[in-house]
Amino acid sequence: MQAPPKMLIPVLTLSNFLIGVGAFIIIGMLEPLGTDLKVTPAHAGQLLTVYALAYSVLSPVLVAVTGRIGRRRVMALGLVMFALAALLSALSPSMLVLNAARVLAAAGAGLFTPVAAATAAALFPPEQRARVLAMVFFGFSVAQVLGVPAGSYIAYTFGWRWGFWCVVALALPCIVMIWRHVPAGLKFQPITLGDLGEVLRNLRMIFAVLFTSTFLGATYILYTYMAPLLSDTMGYGRDGVTLVLAVSGVGAVIGNLASGILTDRLGWKRTLVALCLCQIVLLPVYSLLPLSDIMLMGLTTVWAMSGWAFMAAQQTRLIGLAGSQATVVLALNAAAIYVGAAVGSAIGGWVLLHAGLSALGFAATIGMTAALAHLLLSARMSPSAAPAP
Repeated sequence: MQAPPKMLIPVLTLSNFLIGVGAFIIIGMLEPLGTDLKVTPAHAGQLLTVYALAYSVLSPVLVAVTGRIGRRRVMALGLVMFALAALLSALSPSMLVLNAARVLAAAGAGLFTPVAAATAAALFPPEQRARVLAMVFFGFSVAQVLGVPAGSYIAYTFGWRWGFWCVVALALPCIVMIWRHVPAGLKFQPITLGDLGEVLRNLRMIFAVLFTSTFLGATYILYTYMAPLLSDTMGYGRDGVTLVLAVSGVGAVIGNLASGILTDRLGWKRTLVALCLCQIVLLPVYSLLPLSDIMLMGLTTVWAMSGWAFMAAQQTRLIGLAGSQATVVLALNAAAIYVGAAVGSAIGGWVLLHAGLSALGFAATIGMTAALAHLLLSARMSPSAAPAP
């Protein structure tokens, strides 16, 4: 096994922070963006849906067609595309152009994220894999702590376009660091469109991958519309919304770090079942707002911890099942993240329009119950996981 470069994991973590900020910054700016472009928050929330659907379609295909290219070039290309998309977003005069920019951003992220995860997993032994993957995706969690609330503050204070300008500024050093710290010519077993087709025909594997969509879909029913929910039920403005999103991010970081340790010790199945049950208990409380500020902060911390702790366990599960096709499966899993976000945000928008903001917590609870049923059924269908070569 090739020794991993010393700076590889920190660079991948920082780059995933960039991806997380650029992907989810929309959540914190729904109201100012909608006001500027003269659309409703529900309509503005469709930007997340567009990004998610584009990612789910483009990521597996792009990963497959670039399978014979060095990993450094693929990751650098993905970040360049992501930076250009942020630039186009900052200059967008209309929702049409902004949606096109979100498709380009999804393509760039869809190239970078699964290749980064597969590269990290391949360079470390199986007994360290969950913790390494948790560290790679630590950047996504930090994006919840810093990126989403900072984007909210910037959007409310200076205008939503400045949030995308910040993404452009962060992307440039990330591109340079990827080029410097990922070894040139780094390749693993070549991946082709044929491999993608083979995985797509494996119904047990696809059913296991889709648990990512059901779990996150339930989460995003609530999370996408957290800002208008807090404004309506708690009377929060810019500072209150930013603080709650920051607290949610702190919980996400703690959950992400704990997930690797828990998965290595308890196994993926017990970890994922426990997280689903925790979510089912917590989500209905958001339909009972208002609460005291302290109770809301505590609730949000624990909710975010259990909501964002699932990724290391799920990826460890999938890598064990996938073997040499891990890169394709991780691309499909990354796509499933955004399928879940798309479906969840769409369901949340429907609930918002037809039942009101106070119904979001109950709707998310129903979704998480379905996710638990999905997990238990897919675990029965899947063969025992074995370490990937």
